[in-house]
Amino acid sequence: QVQLVESGGGLVQPGGSLRLSCAASGIRFSIYEMDWYRQVPGKQRELVAGITRSGNSNYAESVKGRFTISRDNAKNTVYLQMSSLKPEDTAIYYCKARGPDYYWGQGTQVTVSS
Repeated sequence: QVQLVESGGGLVQPGGSLRLSCAASGIRFSIYEMDWYRQVPGKQRELVAGITRSGNSNYAESVKGRFTISRDNAKNTVYLQMSSLKPEDTAIYYCKARGPDYYWGQGTQVTVSS
C-alpha cells in the first residue's frame, strides 16, 4: 500500500520558518520525482516546488529565494524548508509523487499569522 505522510505544519509568525517532511512508503522512492503543492479553500491547488530524481529543483516565483526543496532517498523523504514566511503562504501543503503512477499525501496545514 502506497502512503505519503506529510508532517511539520503548524502556526508560525510572519518572518518565521518551518520545515515540512513527506515520508513515502510502498513505492520505489528514488525513481519518483517529488513535488510540493499548496491549496487555499476556494482556490486551485498550485505547484510550489519540485525536485527530480537527480536532485534538480524548480520553484514557483512566489517562493523563490525563500523555500528550498530537498530529498533523502535513503529515508524515502522529501522536505520543504520554508523561510521568511508570509501570511499569503497560509495553505494546506501536499506532497505528490510523480512517476510510473501518481500519489498524493493527505496534506498538512501551514498558518502564518501574528
